[in-house]
Amino acid sequence: MPSTTSTSQLGRLLLLPLAVSIAHAAPVSITVNARNQTGPFTPIARFFGADEPNYAYYPEGQALLSELGGQLGPAQTYFRAHNLLTTGNGIPALKWGSTNAYTEDADGNPIYNWTIIDRIFESYLERNVKPYAQIGFMPEALSSHPHPYFFNFTPSSPYDVIYTGWSYPPTNYSKWGELVYEWVKHCVEKYGASEVESWYWEVWNEPNIQYWNGTVEQFYELHDYAIDAVRRALPTARVGGFEIAGGTGGDYLANFIEHVLRGRNYATGEIGSPLDFLSFHAKGSPTYVNNTNGGYIQMGIAAQLQNIDDAFSVIASYPEIRHKPIIISECDPDGCAACITPQYDYRNGLLYPSYTAASFARALDLSVKHGVNLQGALTWAFEYDDYPYFDGFRVLTTNGIDKPVINFHRMLGKMSGQRVDATSSGQVPLDTAVASGIRDAPDVGVLASLDDGRLSVFVWHYHDDDLPKPDANITVSIEGLPWTGSGKLAHYRVDNEHSNSYTMWLKQGSPQSPTAEEYAALKAAGQLATLGDPETIHVGDGGWGEVSFTLPIHSLSLLVFEKNL
Repeated sequence: MPSTTSTSQLGRLLLLPLAVSIAHAAPVSITVNARNQTGPFTPIARFFGADEPNYAYYPEGQALLSELGGQLGPAQTYFRAHNLLTTGNGIPALKWGSTNAYTEDADGNPIYNWTIIDRIFESYLERNVKPYAQIGFMPEALSSHPHPYFFNFTPSSPYDVIYTGWSYPPTNYSKWGELVYEWVKHCVEKYGASEVESWYWEVWNEPNIQYWNGTVEQFYELHDYAIDAVRRALPTARVGGFEIAGGTGGDYLANFIEHVLRGRNYATGEIGSPLDFLSFHAKGSPTYVNNTNGGYIQMGIAAQLQNIDDAFSVIASYPEIRHKPIIISECDPDGCAACITPQYDYRNGLLYPSYTAASFARALDLSVKHGVNLQGALTWAFEYDDYPYFDGFRVLTTNGIDKPVINFHRMLGKMSGQRVDATSSGQVPLDTAVASGIRDAPDVGVLASLDDGRLSVFVWHYHDDDLPKPDANITVSIEGLPWTGSGKLAHYRVDNEHSNSYTMWLKQGSPQSPTAEEYAALKAAGQLATLGDPETIHVGDGGWGEVSFTLPIHSLSLLVFEKNL
């Protein structure tokens, strides 16, 4: 009879001392068949972005980039930022950044200055992060409506205060095109063609809302001139778009695809424009539910999944592009990283990483459903300097302390190779999650991958409501491990007691001026932790075993099975 992992032996490592008893836990059966490989495991969680590009060269920004480029597994990390062409002195603020890349002399002649952009990109590249280069926004000297240009955004500001002179069409599209050409040419000269062709290049951000204060045809013209300029500077550059808000943005995605495939190119006069990848944005819609106990946050995962489902459906309807890579280039639970409101008060703790796990996994499943090529889901979150600890912003770190959400990315960074068949009796069906979210039974889902004998099994326990729920009492059955003999099992965990700097901070009394000892404890608590030391396992003929553990609501587990060398 094949040997199995001893549940009782593993129990001391895998069961948590929580208030909810096992007797009240919901039983969940997970089966993983390592023999059944379903295709490559796509590391979609390796893309990040922010409105404020200049934080990249601040000390805390550089430290975070080092983590993103060095701690998320072997797949390449990319970073997308707004404001790479915006006029200003390079000092960031909420929703603001600048590079002063383009100004003009008294006669209207262009003056190019790549100093700040170089500083941003070098901060990426020195830390193994590549640019997802957004061509925008409009320099003040080129804007057809330049004043007002600068703004002051606060967490409680009306969002539309940001739409100033940078959001308008250029006074001269040829000058706009030459700005882009000179920028890309400079990058090729500085970093080399082979490096620059490994980047992504796209035009603007969310042109279907007020980020673009021009007509649709004017945006097509802006796009065509920019893409033509990129390809003139580097014919092998990877170009795409269209960064549309709200998935399809109504008919915007389909109409833009039609223009790129069959429309007259404003820059060249020819039909069509190069398109190497497609991009759009998908956001959730959280709300704050008032009740007699003071209210609670209810996440809106269905809104985000519907954005993804709709956009995939449109892309799949075009046979000539359905195989092209897709980046969901803002893929987040809500619409504003720099805003603080009651419905956004989920970002410090477990709700954020568990939501991200459930939504990213469904994005992969939706790509399979539609037969499209999803390559990335971009988390629009970075860091802000000089704000309070755990201030409620949608960021990955706070004052240099890693928030729990970054440990979701560390978990997925440990997965590679081939995706293998994995099913969970507690996973909410895909169609239900898309139609109505996770509003009834909690979602206990699973992803699994196999790479050179290393089997990784990722499990999440999610519900849209930020309310207490029973633990899930989980049994994972493993079939078809491609090796026999002794090995080890490491169980990584994100919960209230593991990989969670926020609960540590609360236990410390929420200090805004932590002592050196408290700060060190917070730094340690922000790292990805395991439930004890790796456990020795034995795999017999047939290569299967069984592991049981409890998983609290809004918590994550990653089981990694490896043969001893």
